[in-house]
Amino acid sequence: MLFDAPDFDAHEGVHWFADRATGLRAIIAVHSTHLGPAAGGCRFWDYASDGAALTDALRLSRGMSYKNAMAGLPLGGGKAVILKREHKDAALLEAFGSAIESLSGKYVTAEDVGMTDHDMTVIARKTRHVSGLPVSPAAAGGNPGTAAAGGNPGPSTAEGVFLGIRAAIRHKLGRDNFNGVHVAIQGLGSVGMALAERLHAAGAKLTVADIHPDRTARAARDLGADVAGIRAILATKADVLSPCALGAVLDETSIAALNVPIVAGAANNQLATPADGARVQARGILYAPDYVINAGGIINVAAEYLGAGDAASVTAAIARIEPRLADIFATADADGRSTDVVADAMARALIGR
Repeated sequence: MLFDAPDFDAHEGVHWFADRATGLRAIIAVHSTHLGPAAGGCRFWDYASDGAALTDALRLSRGMSYKNAMAGLPLGGGKAVILKREHKDAALLEAFGSAIESLSGKYVTAEDVGMTDHDMTVIARKTRHVSGLPVSPAAAGGNPGTAAAGGNPGPSTAEGVFLGIRAAIRHKLGRDNFNGVHVAIQGLGSVGMALAERLHAAGAKLTVADIHPDRTARAARDLGADVAGIRAILATKADVLSPCALGAVLDETSIAALNVPIVAGAANNQLATPADGARVQARGILYAPDYVINAGGIINVAAEYLGAGDAASVTAAIARIEPRLADIFATADADGRSTDVVADAMARALIGR
């Protein structure tokens, strides 16, 4: 039963959608609406099974509740996954938009892995409960975002991760700048590449990995990065490991092989199990809780959807990620708890759990 699923956490609703005409198969998980509508992106992914898709939706939606609460946003947490089919066409996206609309505003979507801001404009033909639209009204096909913020949230996520890494190296290494700091980045998508560029400009040394050779080649050519294998990079000797691909990369085996004092990256659900936070702590490694450090993207799309800010206010809100993490690190040191446990306790209090 769903209620017995390991990652079911008193979710308010888990909705399954199938559309025979378009082939749509999707899950929308609403974890909490305590602070507002459940906001979280949609992932378009080739899952090994329906159960794997459900697990992802449950874990990601809970993470969004925590992320939005810790970012101080008037939003709850939700997540959607579309089980990948051969073609992602307009008809499928419109069917997904209709599915969102049927929830009457309880869930607000945006782009995540496998989705783009253009996809959001197609979804917006069937529902207004969508964000991450292109900034240009012309590009948005008449469905622009409501704030000067908006568009692809990747760069905003990357900026928050950059600031979070800065908080981590200050706390763990006593460093006030990135000159010579070695960062190993797993994943060079819209977030990982933007982060790599930001770190390079700040003087960091980079090692990168991605499943797409053209991306690592670009980083090597333009940023002077060394290149490692997508799994091998987890054991790279560096100052910071920054997972920016998919989640669950920190498990018993990979944690034992870590060769860094800091893990701080953009990927969601980096800890494979609740026990893995304690494993990281036991190794003396500082972990930046993923839903705190990677909140820049949702801060951006929230401003757009709520019509409650512009680019300057988004930048100011993202800047607060750095002191927020500094507080978590200090609290964890003071009471001996792992950083993920400290952050979870803060977030659950904010959502009334």
